[in-house]
Amino acid sequence: MSARARLTTSELVLLAVLAVVFGFLYWALVQAWAALQLAMGPFGDLAQHVLIGGWMVAAPLATYIVRKPGVGVVVELVAAFVEVAFLASPVGPMLLVVGLVQGVGAEAAFALTRYRRYGWGVFALSGVLAGLASTALGTVRFGWLGQDWFAWRLGLQVLSGLVLCGLLARVLGDALARTGVLDNTALGRARRASAAPAPVRVDGAPAATAEAPGVVGGAREPVPVPLPDGTTARADETAGPGPS
Repeated sequence: MSARARLTTSELVLLAVLAVVFGFLYWALVQAWAALQLAMGPFGDLAQHVLIGGWMVAAPLATYIVRKPGVGVVVELVAAFVEVAFLASPVGPMLLVVGLVQGVGAEAAFALTRYRRYGWGVFALSGVLAGLASTALGTVRFGWLGQDWFAWRLGLQVLSGLVLCGLLARVLGDALARTGVLDNTALGRARRASAAPAPVRVDGAPAATAEAPGVVGGAREPVPVPLPDGTTARADETAGPGPS
């Protein structure tokens, strides 16, 4: 790993905090899922797909803040571990596989830009890819492909990934950055750089420019000319009178 991609101590602490916080938030979302499942009645089986993006938002958020390869996947994995080890997730250890797949899907969009672009379009793609990755895993695990509601599952997972994973991650990151708590992160530095005033330009030219020798303030200054006796004189003093 290059020195540029190596995580600093402060970044490791930040990622650990994000993982633990989202581990608890993901567990709380499970409770919301149960309530939504009841509220949707005969369509309750689709409730998980409506909320699925919320279980993947940590990956693009971590990537947005730290901007180094792998951080989104790591945060999703640790958040899943928190759910399994401390909150008795009903999914069990399989949740680690789920977190890995969803994290890879969400971070793939940023990897495609080599972690250089963080516009809304990249976040939208992150959410869509996370939704597709989640659907692919669910299809393998539960055989969704042969079921009548497969199109609904796919559409809801992609839409939820787009909104609750990709776009929400950008909103959360910007909101946190505005508080100042992320000033020492890659996101904070990028925001300061983009907010720095541009150099003042006058008439389309830079405010400060290098001038050619003998030119001061746009006007040519007389150039000293050596004389045979060792002294110097200005060029305009050595020039004889012009032709009459």
